[in-house]
Amino acid sequence: MAPLLCAFPSRRRCPPRAGQTRTYRRPRPPGTRRAAGPATAEMAATAGGEPGEPSPEEFVYSEEDFVLQAAGWGDPGSAPSRFDRVLLAGWSDRMERGLFRYRLGALPTRVLPGAVRLVAQLNEQRSAERRPPQPVRSLRDPFDPAAFNFTRLRPAELLFRLRRAGGPEPLLVAINASPLERGHVLLLPEPARRLPQALTAPALRGALEAALLSAHPGFRVGFNGLGGGASVNHLHLHGLYLDRPLPLEEAPAEPLGPRLALLRAGPAPAFLFFAAGPAALEPVSRAVCRAAEHLGAAGLACNVLATRGDPPAGPGGGRGLRVLLWARRPLFGPKAGEPFAVALCELAGLLPLPAEPLYRDITEEQALSAIRQHLLPEPELLHLGGELARLLER
Repeated sequence: MAPLLCAFPSRRRCPPRAGQTRTYRRPRPPGTRRAAGPATAEMAATAGGEPGEPSPEEFVYSEEDFVLQAAGWGDPGSAPSRFDRVLLAGWSDRMERGLFRYRLGALPTRVLPGAVRLVAQLNEQRSAERRPPQPVRSLRDPFDPAAFNFTRLRPAELLFRLRRAGGPEPLLVAINASPLERGHVLLLPEPARRLPQALTAPALRGALEAALLSAHPGFRVGFNGLGGGASVNHLHLHGLYLDRPLPLEEAPAEPLGPRLALLRAGPAPAFLFFAAGPAALEPVSRAVCRAAEHLGAAGLACNVLATRGDPPAGPGGGRGLRVLLWARRPLFGPKAGEPFAVALCELAGLLPLPAEPLYRDITEEQALSAIRQHLLPEPELLHLGGELARLLER
């Protein structure tokens, strides 16, 4: 079985251009190509470098590259796709080159006893070494060019530009320098436009297509909104490999309308959308973003997670992509006494914990209490579900 992680070949010497000093570049990984024309200088400058620096390779795909049936959980890494090989090779290369804030090794992991089966994971380095989250004052904070943003990434932190053949603007794929898991990346829609952290349908569709490009059943994509755990107010999504199934992948949901259901599996109820195949990605992306805009107008924050899973009715109808939208009370700044921050991973049932005593001693009851204090009361959640169902029928 070929391993998922591989290293790039050693560096080779490239002849300098006229007027430039000699630079050294790594060979392009299989499955990518050099971005042509003026985009090279533009993307290098966007990433915080200077024109003439190496730009990210271009990963061009078509619908034929979508993996409609991912590998099973019995051997999730048995047949990596072209996307998996390129992403994980580039990610591993950057780890070896010391471009992350810490070296990520095997993380202690345990399942908390209880009905929900929350997965606790000890990641002390992330808590100590990550960049402090930006202060957020409201759900509609504008982009602040003086604060850290993704135009300041070093060119070496960029893995590739993900572009559908004949499609719209690409997603820039970059390492998350403070990773939760192996292969944790940022999906950046047109960072040069300097958009705030408000989800758009084109950005979500690009991320959902990325999910279908992976053959690993645990590759998930997600979004943290302002007031919902976002640490940078510059439009981005996350992609990461989680090496275990989650109950929310197959649990049945309660129908709220033709295009919306309420999923109660896991630590927090979520509104569920479902894309049975590639043709459904665009309408589902639009529907999720309309719902997220409605939450924002009501003063609520949101989180989004997309994972491979069964139709809303449960197993038996053919797997596709489940897209979960959580509505929550916004939180601006850390909350005193909170054992851990609550964002999309925690809402999905994965708890990255910052300290060994907390990891060792936390119970399911304590974790659920910390998560659910951010959620809506049941009557308010059901009322909101009715509003969203009517909104999506128009």
